[in-house]
This record gives sequence, C-alpha cells and structure tokens, in this order.
Amino acid sequence: MPDLIEVYKLSKHFPVRSGLFNRGKRFVHAVDDLSFTLGYRQTLGLVGESGCGKSTASRTILNLLKPTAGEVWFQGENIFNLSSRERRKIRQGVQIVFQDPYGSLNPRLTVKRIVEEPLLTHKIGNASSRRRDVAGMLAKVGLLPEHMNRFPHEFSGGQRQRIMLARALVLKPKLIIADEPVSALDVSVQAQILNLMVRLQKELDLSFIFISHDLGVIRHVSHKVAVMYLGEIVETAPVDEIYESPLHPYTSSLISSVPVPDPRMKNRNRVVLQGDVPSPRNPPPGCRFHTRCPRCMKICSQKKPSAREISPGHVVACHLYGDGKIWEPPLPGGQNVQ
Repeated sequence: MPDLIEVYKLSKHFPVRSGLFNRGKRFVHAVDDLSFTLGYRQTLGLVGESGCGKSTASRTILNLLKPTAGEVWFQGENIFNLSSRERRKIRQGVQIVFQDPYGSLNPRLTVKRIVEEPLLTHKIGNASSRRRDVAGMLAKVGLLPEHMNRFPHEFSGGQRQRIMLARALVLKPKLIIADEPVSALDVSVQAQILNLMVRLQKELDLSFIFISHDLGVIRHVSHKVAVMYLGEIVETAPVDEIYESPLHPYTSSLISSVPVPDPRMKNRNRVVLQGDVPSPRNPPPGCRFHTRCPRCMKICSQKKPSAREISPGHVVACHLYGDGKIWEPPLPGGQNVQ
C-alpha cells in the first residue's frame, strides 16, 4: 500500500528586504529540503527547539503558505499542482489542530456552529444531518449534547481543545496535523487529550503529524520521529530506536534533557549545548549544528553532511557517520516505479 502522505524536498524561504530603500533582498530559511513519508494509521512526531521551523513546515504542507520548492503528495496527488476546486476536496482529508484552542475558536459562535462550520463550507448534508454529525463528534471527544449551545469562553482549556478536535474530525479526514496541541494545557489535562487522540486514531483510522518540543509527549504518541534543527531534518527513526540509540549529537542532547522520574538516576549523562540557535536568516555553512556541537570536526564547518541510512528506517545527517549508505528520499507518487 502506498503512503498516505509524501513530503519531498520541501522548502519555505521568507524574503526580507534590507539596506537603503529596501533594495537588498535576503531570505529567512525557515524550512529547507524537508523529506519524509507517513503511512496510514501512523503518527510521525516532528520535534525540535522553538523556532526550528516545525509550524512553518505544517502550514506549508497544507499549502496555507506557498512553498519555495518541493512537493507534497497526499493519497497519490501532488497538492501543489491542483486547482482551487481540487485542493478544496483534498482538504476534507487533511485537517489541522492549532496550539492555542481559544485563539482558534470564534468567540461569537456557539460550539454547534463552530463544529458545523466545515460541513457548511464543503456543503455536506442538511441541517438535520449536520446536527447529528456535530452531536456524534462531540460525544466522541468526550463532550455532552448540552455543550452545543455554549460559547468558547464557557469552557476550560482542555474542553476547548476537545472542541478543536471535534471540528477537525467532523469531515472524517485521514490525516490530522497537530501543532503543539497540548503545550498550553496542564499536565493532567495533557494526558487526557493525548489518550483521547490515541483512542481516536484506532477508532477512526487516523494518521497524525504531531508537532511538539516535548519529547515525553512525542514518545507517547508516535510511531516514528523526525528531529528538526534550524529548518532541516537531522535524524529520522522509529520511536523506540531514536530514544534508545540516538545518533546525531543534537538528538542526543534533546533525549538527555528529558526528565526521568527516578531519583536513582542522578548521574545520567546530560549533554548541555552551549550558545544560541543561529539565525535562519544567515544559517552557518556546512552542518548548521556545528556552532553548538560538542563533537564538531573541521569538516563540519566546511561541508554539509549527507543523509545516511545507518539501519532500516534510521537516517541521520552527520559527518560522524560518513561510512553509512547515502540516503535519498524516494520519488513521490510512485514516480520511481518502473
């Protein structure tokens, strides 16, 4: 079975004018050469520090931001080549859940109207069927029928995120892009929402691209993990493998910073990075991580490392693994099939 979504060498650069009369033109390299695939009923965890390009990547994948380069194929179709009408149909299959549930909900609309909005936009059903669909979806996310006539300000943060999930799921999509969906919630509420998403994935045959800077959350929900640094993916692997055997120094530093609820593990090796993340407006040459890397070599500042497959499904872009097999992302849409 082909993958549900294929992201191939996706880039997004924002122009920045500078100099006298704004004549100079430079670019913020928010996302560079992003490639990954995701199958049906799977979750990809996209992780990295704030400002590494995770949210920009999600919006570019959805074509909410026009890409600078690259392709995104969803169920065998390149969404960047579709007409407005065709893209509208594709968007029934891909929905997004944002970080701030309150900022994403219209305070003037009732919950019924908010969840019903996608059905109205895509002209699905009549008033009676839409009401049934809204009530059924609210029940699936753990809300009550009487909540339909209330407004967003009457709910807690966790309940608002459930409303966001209901709105995203009412169109019965195949893929949900969850952009930091629990970072604004209390820890106990985070667990409830995460468990709800795992349950809904099984019940509704969903796939998730789950974006977060919290590696504990990523491990709980993901099947595989992609680690981003300054707009680039530096390592991709199955979730257990990347947590137990991280290869890239940046991944190792992230994993070592995850708190362990065991007082006997006080002497665990902690990798503390020095300095700040460089500006994406002027990324360093060679490996973008070399300015902070504790294992930096001379070649790191001179040559960009190639992505290499060290074991099945475990790909890393680092000069420390120069003997591995060079990995190239497969051509999307079955273009490499003879």
